[in-house]
Amino acid sequence: MNIRIKIADSSYIHTCVKILQDSKIGEVYFSDDKKTTDTITNAVSAHELYVAVGENEECFGFIYYKSEGMLGSYPYLHIIAVKSEYRSRGIGRQLIKYFEDHASKYPSTKYFLTADDFNARAKRFYESLGYHCVGVLPDFYQKGVSCYLMMKSD
Repeated sequence: MNIRIKIADSSYIHTCVKILQDSKIGEVYFSDDKKTTDTITNAVSAHELYVAVGENEECFGFIYYKSEGMLGSYPYLHIIAVKSEYRSRGIGRQLIKYFEDHASKYPSTKYFLTADDFNARAKRFYESLGYHCVGVLPDFYQKGVSCYLMMKSD
């Protein structure tokens, strides 16, 4: 699929909120509209949210990352979400590639993200891209939900 990835501005907030709420992590963590809107708005304001857009600027998905979010040194992918009708078309793969190519101000040899225990499909997807589990974080974002801390090394 032909997409372009660019930094998000405020015109994408509403769309990104909808995409996030229509995802597995959205069902668990982002059912509250205010919390979701605040999260996306803060990411846009911090210039940490990037959107995948088509020729007509339609937003197909996004990534939210912190360049030095893991231990203050390594890129950390906080959220990735793709519109439900465009999943399994390579957009997530392109967003992850963008993250790995652009997230670090300095050449990085490690990239981090988490996959929740309720989202086995996401964990398999990350593993197919070279990420591996380096630890389990019980009750990390929410009580009763474990997160797999995943790392990719160059």
